[in-house]
Amino acid sequence: MTAYVTVQELRDNLGIGTLYSDTMLQEVCSTAENLIKKQLWTNELPVVSGAIADGKAYAVISANPAFVYGQSVTITGCGTELNGTHTITSTYPWTNGSASFPYFNTFPYNNWNFPRGYSIIQYTPTGTPSDKPWHQILPYGKVAGEAFGDSADYGAIPEIREAAMMIAVDVYQARQQSNASGISPDFTPSPYRMGNSLLSRVRGLIAPHLSPRGMVG
Repeated sequence: MTAYVTVQELRDNLGIGTLYSDTMLQEVCSTAENLIKKQLWTNELPVVSGAIADGKAYAVISANPAFVYGQSVTITGCGTELNGTHTITSTYPWTNGSASFPYFNTFPYNNWNFPRGYSIIQYTPTGTPSDKPWHQILPYGKVAGEAFGDSADYGAIPEIREAAMMIAVDVYQARQQSNASGISPDFTPSPYRMGNSLLSRVRGLIAPHLSPRGMVG
């Protein structure tokens, strides 16, 4: 995937030449990219809880069935036992080839009281982790499906790159300046640069790509 904003691009835009370390500027670039990414529409859903039983891992997703048997997904933010890229071996509600799904022996509910709007995926975890009972995952983890072609390469879209650059410049300037604004005799108080308006200033650029699951704030 293409980076949304690179260290060299940020250097050129700010006109700072070789000043400041690549490490510091990369943190700024990564911050901008991470903030923008969380606003975009991708094939990614929250993982709210999970379990490991008899050599199989289970993740509950707070969405109707979005992934199917045989699909490869990447789990993050769920702990080392559940994280990684895995092939789905079973789902509930069932998809083709899912008859091996257990009869909810690891869960605090059964198929007749399973919460509406949720789904479960089963896969083989990396290594041989010991059984772990059902538990919530807080903050929520993420499960991401495979991208088709360049559908997920937002870093190649000009308006996304422009938005990332603007965020990166704001973060850099806030980091370098006292209170994120110049101090002068005619100083006028203004909202903190890293406040709620940070993303709202680029919302127009990324509007066509905003996730309908996260248009809050």
